[in-house]
Order: sequence, then structure tokens, then C-alpha cells
Amino acid sequence: MNTQTIVELDVREDLLLKKEPFDKIMGAVKQLKPGQIFVLHAPFNPIPLHKLLGSKGFIYEVIKLEKKHWQVTYIQKGLKDSDS
Repeated sequence: MNTQTIVELDVREDLLLKKEPFDKIMGAVKQLKPGQIFVLHAPFNPIPLHKLLGSKGFIYEVIKLEKKHWQVTYIQKGLKDSDS
């Protein structure tokens, strides 16, 4: 990941408070600059988001850190290959 900027967003608290985080997530994604990586922290694996962001040119990697803490890293397609 060299010197790329990582943008992190944790929506676990929002969901705990019954707040829908979709607009917050999409706002963060829209503001990504070329080369930036988006890391999302959620209480579950956000499968529908994978498909949506996949259609926008992102690939993803999911890690389950704890029972209710999933970390999903979204990378713009083509970015991962150019770093090696």
C-alpha cells in the first residue's frame, strides 16, 4: 500500500443507535481520491455493499476481527496490481 491514503469509517456505533449509515458510507466513497483505500468497520459483513461498490469499480477484502466487528477494505480496481 506504499504511500496511499487510507480513509476509515466505523459505522458500528451508528447501527447500534439504529441510524442508517448508507449515506455516510456513500459520501465517504464519493470523496475518495485516486489511489485512496476505503476501510469500513461494521458489526456484520455488508454483502450488499460489496456488490454495489463492485459495480463502481472496487474490489474488497473482508476480515472478521471480533464477533461484531468486521473490517472491509475496498480498493479501486487496477490499483492493487499497480502497487506490486
